[in-house]
Amino acid sequence: METNQTFTIKDKKVKLVEGEFTPSQASDILHALIDQKINYHKIENLQHWEQDHNKDPKPYIQRIQELEDEKKAIDHYLTTIKKEGKKLSIDGVLTLKPID
Repeated sequence: METNQTFTIKDKKVKLVEGEFTPSQASDILHALIDQKINYHKIENLQHWEQDHNKDPKPYIQRIQELEDEKKAIDHYLTTIKKEGKKLSIDGVLTLKPID
């Protein structure tokens, strides 16, 4: 007898960062994460260019700029937190979801 079973793949959560940090510590952590993403997009752009010199680099350049802008916004925010003499909490959870 044959049975048809359907398996559902559930979302996976990954706790990347959690805890209380000084503004300086938070800056180091967040810059490292964003810099990794920037490097990822630079490498992706280069790999696609090597495969096809006519490949449009604009999506990669745009995403890199968005991440650079986010770093500036984080720096501004952390400067304000530091001036107030406060620490901050970071709760960085990634959610992985299968897509069709």
